[in-house]
Amino acid sequence: MAVDAALLTSASEGAPPTVRWYRWLRPTVSLGYFQSAATATTAWPAELDVVRRPTGGGAIVHHHEWTYSCTLPQLAPLLRHPYELYDLIHQALCAAFEQLCGVTVHIRGAAHADAPGPFLCFLREDARDVCCRGRKFIGSAQRRRRGSLLQHGSILLKASPWAPELPGLVDLVPEVEPRLAVAGEEIPRWLAGTLGDLVTFGELTPAEQKLAAQLVQEQRGAGGRVVDRSPLEIVSQANSTEARSAPR
Repeated sequence: MAVDAALLTSASEGAPPTVRWYRWLRPTVSLGYFQSAATATTAWPAELDVVRRPTGGGAIVHHHEWTYSCTLPQLAPLLRHPYELYDLIHQALCAAFEQLCGVTVHIRGAAHADAPGPFLCFLREDARDVCCRGRKFIGSAQRRRRGSLLQHGSILLKASPWAPELPGLVDLVPEVEPRLAVAGEEIPRWLAGTLGDLVTFGELTPAEQKLAAQLVQEQRGAGGRVVDRSPLEIVSQANSTEARSAPR
C-alpha cells in the first residue's frame, strides 16, 4: 500500500499514468481509508496482517486474488470525469477475461446500495462492479490527492478460508483456472494500453522507493499492523509489474 501511495505522489508531481499489477506474499486484510482499525483487529486472527489502503471502500482479504493500481497525473484528460476511469478499466477487464479465458463477465449496471454498507468490499454492491454469474469478483475504489488520482482494484480468483462466503472466478467457473496464468501475464498490458499508446515496463524510481520506505516506517511508528517487509522486498517478491503509459 505504501508503494501505491508513493505512485500517487509521483502522479501529483507529473509522472505518466502508471498501472501496477501484483499479488500478496501472504493473506492480508486491507482496510478502506475511512474504516475502523479496531473493528478489523477483532474480526480476524492476529496472524493475519492488516494494512490500510489509500483508497476508500470496504475491507478486502487479499489471498487468492490479483490486485491492480492505476495512477493518473494532474493533467490527464480522464480527471475531468474521474468516474470514467472505473468504466474504462472495468470494460478492459471484461474484454480481457472474455478473450483470454473464454468466460462471460459483465458490469453490474444496477445495485442496491446499503448505508453504510457491509464491512467487506465484496459484500457491497456498486453499479460498476464486474460480476460473473451474478456474483461480484472485481471491485475498485479511488483516492484523489493534489489533483492526481489513484484507483485500486481487487480481482477475486478463489474463495479464501478467511472469507469463505465470497466465491472467486474459479469457484464460479472452474474451467477458467488453466487459463489464468496466461491471463495474469497479459491483463496488465491491456490495462496500460487503455491509458495511452506508448507503454513501457519497469521498476519504481529511486524517489518512489525511498518514499514508500518512509511511509512504511511512519505506519510502524504509529503502531499499525503491517507486513514485516520493506516495500522493495514486496515489489520483488510479489512479482509486481509497473507499466507506464504516455498520456493521451
